[in-house]
Amino acid sequence: MSPTGPAARASATQQLRAATGSLGTAAMARMEADRPWFREMSAEDRSWVGMIVQAGVKSFVDWFADGGGSDIGDDDVVIEVFGVAPRAMAGVVDLHQTVDLIKLTIDEVEANIARLVDPDVLAEIHAAILRYGREIAFATAEVYARAAEVRGRWDARLEALAVDAVLRAETDESVLSRASAVGWTARGEVAVVVGTAPAEASGQQTGVFEDVRRAAKEGGLDALSAVQGHLLVVILGGVTAPEADAASVVHLFGEGAVVVGPVASDLSHAHLSASVALGALRAAVGWPHAPRPVSAHDLLPERILAGDETARLEAIEEIYAPLNDARGELVETLVAYFANGGGIEATSRSLFVHANTVRYRLGQIGDLTGLTPSVPRDALVLQLALVLGRQGV
Repeated sequence: MSPTGPAARASATQQLRAATGSLGTAAMARMEADRPWFREMSAEDRSWVGMIVQAGVKSFVDWFADGGGSDIGDDDVVIEVFGVAPRAMAGVVDLHQTVDLIKLTIDEVEANIARLVDPDVLAEIHAAILRYGREIAFATAEVYARAAEVRGRWDARLEALAVDAVLRAETDESVLSRASAVGWTARGEVAVVVGTAPAEASGQQTGVFEDVRRAAKEGGLDALSAVQGHLLVVILGGVTAPEADAASVVHLFGEGAVVVGPVASDLSHAHLSASVALGALRAAVGWPHAPRPVSAHDLLPERILAGDETARLEAIEEIYAPLNDARGELVETLVAYFANGGGIEATSRSLFVHANTVRYRLGQIGDLTGLTPSVPRDALVLQLALVLGRQGV
C-alpha cells in the first residue's frame, strides 16, 4: 500500500473530525445494545463512559492527523482518553470492560469509516485503526497494572496499620474502617496466627498481603496480615475451627512454630488472641516437635514454665478449679495416680477403693478438662495445674 499524499490525508482528517460525534454516538448505541454490564451502570457512570469513548475517537483522529507513525504511550492514554473521567471510574469499569469498550469503539469506527472518507485513503485509515486499537489496548493494560501496583502498596500499608493497632490493643473506629477498606467484612469470630515471616517477605509486604488474602479466601475466611520485624502476623475472620482454619495459611510462614491464639469475638477484641499467641510463640521453642499450626492452649506447659501469667491463670481456672469444685476426690485421685506412676491398681490400693472407681474418676477428669492423665503430655499439664492450684497463684 502506498502512502497517501498530504492533501489526501488532510482531507481524510477533516472528514474524520466532522464525523467524530456520530462515531462516538454509534459506539455508545452499540454498547447499550450489546453490553449488559453497561446497561446496569448508573446514568452518571454511563455518561462518563460516553466521554471516554468520544475522547478515544478524537485521540485516534489527532494521532492519524499527526501521521499515525508514533507509538502511543500509556501517559498519552491517561491524559487524552481517560483524563476526562474521575478517579472513581477505576472502581466501576475494570480492565476487561475497558478493553472491551476500546474494541467495540474501534469496531464501530471501522464499520462506519467507508461512508465517511474517500476511497483512496480508506486502506491507510483501516491500517491506522488496527495499529491504534492494538497499541491503545496495550497501553491501557499497563495503566491498570500500574494502578493495581500502587493500590496494592497502599492497601498493604493500611493493612499493616490495622494489624499494628490490633497488637497494641488500640482498635477504634478508624482501625475498623481501614480493615474494611482492604476487604475485611467483620463476619464471625477471629483468631490471630503468628510465626516467623518467610525470608522473601523482607520489603515485599504487598506480596505477603496478596498471598495471605488469596489463601484465606479459598478457605472461606477474611484475613489481615502484616510483617512485624521478623514475624508474620495474620488475623483470620470467620473462624469456626481455629487450627484447621489456620492450616490454610500456614504454608506462607517461614520455618519454625506457627501458633494460633484463642478465638476472640470480633476484631475489636483480637488483641486478646494476639497477646496469647505471641506469648505462646516465644515459649514454643520448648516443644520442637509441635505440630504446625499449634494452638496456644496446647503450648500451656511451655508457657507456664516460661513465666506466662496468662497461662498460669488458664491452668488454674480451666483445669484445677473445675476438678476442685466438682468432687474433692478427683484432685485426690489425680495426685495418687501420679504418685503411683500411673498405675491403676496401685492407685486403688492407696485410696482404698476399687480399681474401676479409679478408672471412673480418671474418666471424669478427662471429661472436665479435656486431658487424659495416661497421655504423657496431658499428664504434664495436669501436674503443673495441680501445683499452681495448690499454690493459689
